[in-house]
Amino acid sequence: MLLASHVLTGLVAALHVWFLVLEMFLWTAPIGQKTFRRTLAQQEESKVLAANQGLYNGFLVAGLVWSFFARDPMGVRCFFLGCVVVAGLYGAASVGKKILFVQALPAALGLGVTLLAT
Repeated sequence: MLLASHVLTGLVAALHVWFLVLEMFLWTAPIGQKTFRRTLAQQEESKVLAANQGLYNGFLVAGLVWSFFARDPMGVRCFFLGCVVVAGLYGAASVGKKILFVQALPAALGLGVTLLAT
């Protein structure tokens, strides 16, 4: 179970690294426009907000990575996976249901496995 917790936590961290890159650096690039189904003008208009959002994803990554080295790794891991689940649920409710599967579900699986491993 511990190995599964590590793998799922690593997967969630990797996803959030991608979200950070997409929101901070690729927001107005064609991949950003395609991903969020918005025009270049719409992406330009929200570029600063997206970069801020990407930064927050970076904080989630930092916490998840920290959980591999922390004195209380499971407590740290559960906290940050829980944060990702809440963010994913909010995103699914406010932006689109796809976020439920891309963000909340992997984190919820990771959280569940981590709780079983403790």
